[in-house]
Amino acid sequence: MAWYRSQFMPEREHSAPLPVDLTQLGESRLALALCHRDGRIRQEAVSQSARYPGLLPLIVIRCTDWGSPVRESARQLLREVLDVDSALDLAPLILRVGRRDRGAFGVETLGEVLRRATHGQFTALFTSPDRIVRRFGYRLAVEGRLLRPAELARAAAQDKDNLVQDLCATAALTALRDDGAYDDVLPPLLTAANPRTRSAGVTALRQAGRPEEAEAFLSDRSALVRACARYVVRQNGGDPAAWYRERCTALDDPDLQPGAVIGLAECGARADAELLRPLLAHPAAGVRARAVAGLRVLDCADMEQLRPLLDDRAPSVVRETAVTLLPSAKELPADWLLERTGSARERHIRVAAFRLLDARGGVVALRAAVGLLDDPDVKLRTWAGQSVQRWHPSADMQRGDPEVEQLLDRSRHVFSDHVLRRRKWEAKRGGG
Repeated sequence: MAWYRSQFMPEREHSAPLPVDLTQLGESRLALALCHRDGRIRQEAVSQSARYPGLLPLIVIRCTDWGSPVRESARQLLREVLDVDSALDLAPLILRVGRRDRGAFGVETLGEVLRRATHGQFTALFTSPDRIVRRFGYRLAVEGRLLRPAELARAAAQDKDNLVQDLCATAALTALRDDGAYDDVLPPLLTAANPRTRSAGVTALRQAGRPEEAEAFLSDRSALVRACARYVVRQNGGDPAAWYRERCTALDDPDLQPGAVIGLAECGARADAELLRPLLAHPAAGVRARAVAGLRVLDCADMEQLRPLLDDRAPSVVRETAVTLLPSAKELPADWLLERTGSARERHIRVAAFRLLDARGGVVALRAAVGLLDDPDVKLRTWAGQSVQRWHPSADMQRGDPEVEQLLDRSRHVFSDHVLRRRKWEAKRGGG
């Protein structure tokens, strides 16, 4: 084409130059013209693209073109040809292009077209695997009041996206303020898998005149739901702390919910630690784990009482115990912890022991990390390598400790030569 010649043009433009008259082009070559470096060619290609629906995605992109004539031509064409069916197909692209500079036009046009869609056509937006499309579809549906409160409640309960959950749950409950028909809306919210939706349902129990039902959620597995349940119970004149104490007193109750244990710590007093300590031996792992977490919340954790739980068969219990003992890591016997990093121990015990050793710092942390560099578990081995790489002498370390030099030599493969020399020099100078 005579308009633009350059030695830097792509090979395709040298080997198959576009004709002056773009009306002769088929769909594939017109697509190339829409991507041409010359704005005049792109603009002319836009004007010839109406006869090829398959070029609409490129027209969407050209709606954000830096060249104003190209951009305006593309927008005019999109406004003319976009209907509900093509809008549903192009929604993912339009919404992503909408994040660009000058991308708002496409999103606005998409919204205008889809507001004419039927309820059945909107279903394609609600079931899209693309969460951005689902968000956009539900926003339009809420603005246009296209969904009944029960439908919104089911969407809040079933969708995996937090924004959709909040949008639909809020819209469902807002729509009920006038008629108060909660029977079709609350069940999906209260039985939802996601805590945000359940918490919205629990809070709405007070508005629905059914606050007594919130008591059942005091032991929910989610802290957010438990907090909402306590609010509703208190507003109804109840005492959540007393409710929790009553349940935590039944030490042999096999149906004791872990949420009731941690719930007591969340709203109780330090004196309630006496109810939690016996639960460290409860047969249910969830109860034991929550008892450990509860003692930590109440700041009543006893190191000697919790130490045996680092050998617990349940990973959740060991994990909570390690978190609770971290502030006291330097007070735990180093040899006792090192023994638990051995390959004969279960993985969750080795991980917890190494976490505590790593928190101690100094030569003990280096010794533990180097010992795990050949561990059969990939994640633990990687973590150990990272610990060695970031290790530095602590202030209380002995200057020139020969064990440190030996350990650094054993781990030389994780350092460059320069860094290894630097670490040895730091160790000889001492941690101070």
